[in-house]
Amino acid sequence: MSSDPGRWQGILAELERRRAFNRQMGGPERVQRQRDSGKLDARQRIEALFDPGSFIELGAFAGSMTESSDTPAPADGLVAGFGLIEGRPALAGVEDFTVLGGSIGDRSADKRYRLTQLAAQERVPLVFMLEGAGHRLTNEHAGRRPNDLQGLAELSGLVPMVTLVLGASAGHGALTAPLTDFVVMSEDSSMFAAGPPIVKAAVGESVTKEQLGGPQVHIVQSGVAHNLAADDREAIALARRYLSYFPLNAWQMPPSCDSADAAPRRLDGILGLVDPDPRVAFRMASVLRLLVDEGTLLEVQPRYGAAIITALARLGGRSVAIVANDPGVNAGAVDAAAADKAAHFMDVANAFHLPVVFLTDNPGVMAGTAAEKSGVLRHAARMFVAQHRLRVPKLHVTLRKAFGFGSSIMAMNPFDGQTLSLAFPAITLGAMPAASGAAAAKLDDATRARVAAEQAGGAFHIADRLAYDDVIDPRELRNALIQGLVLAEGRHTRAPQPTLLRGIAP
Repeated sequence: MSSDPGRWQGILAELERRRAFNRQMGGPERVQRQRDSGKLDARQRIEALFDPGSFIELGAFAGSMTESSDTPAPADGLVAGFGLIEGRPALAGVEDFTVLGGSIGDRSADKRYRLTQLAAQERVPLVFMLEGAGHRLTNEHAGRRPNDLQGLAELSGLVPMVTLVLGASAGHGALTAPLTDFVVMSEDSSMFAAGPPIVKAAVGESVTKEQLGGPQVHIVQSGVAHNLAADDREAIALARRYLSYFPLNAWQMPPSCDSADAAPRRLDGILGLVDPDPRVAFRMASVLRLLVDEGTLLEVQPRYGAAIITALARLGGRSVAIVANDPGVNAGAVDAAAADKAAHFMDVANAFHLPVVFLTDNPGVMAGTAAEKSGVLRHAARMFVAQHRLRVPKLHVTLRKAFGFGSSIMAMNPFDGQTLSLAFPAITLGAMPAASGAAAAKLDDATRARVAAEQAGGAFHIADRLAYDDVIDPRELRNALIQGLVLAEGRHTRAPQPTLLRGIAP
């Protein structure tokens, strides 16, 4: 017996009517106001994240029963679903500021948790875009059911996670950011535990959103966020680019790329960038751009802890993580912010099997009363633990100088799991710089001269004891590192697994 297609007409019309309600977001006026402010609306944001035509919405009918209420909430203020990013699957949730200020309702809270569970189950990356006021006061089950923060904590290190802060984000929503791997803020965004009105009521402090939690606070001072983007589209493009360096999950190896600049080549320009005198400053970013495959360098957290550069790149077509001292910032001395940044970055690289390249040129850990009050010893110890725990290929190069604990936290530890340990020929090594160390130890002139001579010949003295595998011509730096990555390819025969860490981080 055949069915009469006409009997479906009313049912499908109702389906489309409810879909239309969910797609309208906060209504034409609020949506237009959002666009007039120079921002994308929630649905434009999610379409920009995914490859054209690939987005599939999940939970669209959450909130549909509010259609006739005084406070309608299409999709309950969260556009969520999955799609393809550069041809690979990913999940995303986008707060819709046009619906009740992007606040988190009971249904959207469930959607957020559902996204974390799907990401864990299907082993795909997860992206959140924030612009909202946190939990609604009218919520019924807040605190009585699993939530997305629990899901994010369990998901950490299993799949790459990215948060984009594209407006004001408060309370529970803002807590998403520090639980993910990479956080981008747009120029007119802000995030805080509680907004200005609550701050005023609680502590009597009058502040603007920008003063409380704008990019100047979280990208430059607190380090809660990593990179700054001019606007929504630039932030979304940065998320897509960041994910391109990573596997879908911790059970896969990072992707390789057939780059036009993947072949070995000498770095003839490096001799004009790096002076053999360790007292002459240079900017490490210039060396990195020369070193890696052209156009592939992505600095992570460039405005925080700038004495260390942390960057993603491709080297010979392979994804790598780079931890490099910058002698152009305090001579490369490692302060608390730089160490904290590097430790987190290495944890992420380790979780997703990216080889880590260390380029060392520092006079040690930052000294002085301000440094000690900042907890530099503990932060440096945390960085040391992070590099020691790396189970990925470690490739170390000492460019000119490395003293004391500053060398240890940069993986210059003999027989500590390095795939390759290299040095330029004119390096200076020791427990501390000869001049200041000799003065502190009250050494006589003859002893001072001997210590200085030993430090100046450090590369060959230590290579003689196999603490370095080789002393190289600086112009061969790229080729030597590519060869080290080739040596490490035998690891690809093992099935990768999530990293399990033991012990307590300092």
